[in-house]
Amino acid sequence: MSSRKPSPNPLFKDFSASDRHKRAEVARKRALSPLRIFLMIMMLPVTTAVIAMGVFIRTSEFEREEAVIHLIALAGCEAIAPIAPGPFLVGEPGYHPRNDPDGDGVACGSVAAPLQSNTTEQQPEPSRPRTVGGAKFVRP
Repeated sequence: MSSRKPSPNPLFKDFSASDRHKRAEVARKRALSPLRIFLMIMMLPVTTAVIAMGVFIRTSEFEREEAVIHLIALAGCEAIAPIAPGPFLVGEPGYHPRNDPDGDGVACGSVAAPLQSNTTEQQPEPSRPRTVGGAKFVRP
């Protein structure tokens, strides 16, 4: 006769210690498989890039869509041309000095020289100073 009593609940299985050890060993082998570890290591740069891009978009002085354009334009004019063809002016999203070889304030394209007039040049609007609790991703 067995000293074990059958469980009153038919959904509850009473596993012995050896069954639990076998299941734990199978789970351990699956978790520590070389293929799984290799895939996790290979995905590390992708994960890091996604996190960095998310942080840049949330902390950028530009709106979300403009921040993505600005980030892609950092890769070069060829990378941004299919998405948002230039030109990009100083202070606007998409302008990077490295994409402005002649230093005229226009990146990824050329703009006709403005007509001479007595009006003063418009300076880009300065961004709001950052304050405590003023982050873009904190919304009431």
